Amino acid sequence: MSVTDVTDVHEEFGGERLPPGQRRTERYPVLSKSGTPEWDPETWEFTVSGAVEDELRFSWDEFRDLPSETQRQDFHCVTGWSKFDNEFTGVTFPELAERAGVTDDAVHVMFRALDGYSTNLPLAECTREEVLFTYDLDGRPLPSDHGGPLRVVTPHKYAYKGAKWVTGVEFLTEPERGYWEKRGYSNTANPWNEERYDTF
Repeated sequence: MSVTDVTDVHEEFGGERLPPGQRRTERYPVLSKSGTPEWDPETWEFTVSGAVEDELRFSWDEFRDLPSETQRQDFHCVTGWSKFDNEFTGVTFPELAERAGVTDDAVHVMFRALDGYSTNLPLAECTREEVLFTYDLDGRPLPSDHGGPLRVVTPHKYAYKGAKWVTGVEFLTEPERGYWEKRGYSNTANPWNEERYDTF
């Protein structure tokens, strides 16, 4: 199996591999806003909507049939821990964006999840190969308490920008804030600048 190593993403941001204020862990702490939701592979659906030429819908089997890749990434939680060298397998954001045909007026992206969670990023922050809709971790199906069946990983951001249990992505023509961003978490979430919380 070919693995693309993107653990050097920190170099782009002028920082060390372990961002300031983070501690490295080998464990995988479980954090969510309201517990782990149930899902049914027979009825699960993933949608791509908003400012696109073609809105898309995928069943679980259809999503798993999309072109995929495996990447070695680091994972940085806003609560202060980082886990290195995770091997995530899934579909890249650019793959989905290209299939949908993003329109010229799209500037922002909202990710939505089974539990009602949402999180946002500027479009330019999403169109990176390492923004991955992942369903396998280290060669096994992503555990449900870590966001399975499908979550987004964003190694250039704190991990709350990567929605667990993601079921859709919406392309927006105006910026909007997601669940934690409305509650004071940083809208930009750059780990190397320690952008954890906004000051209003």
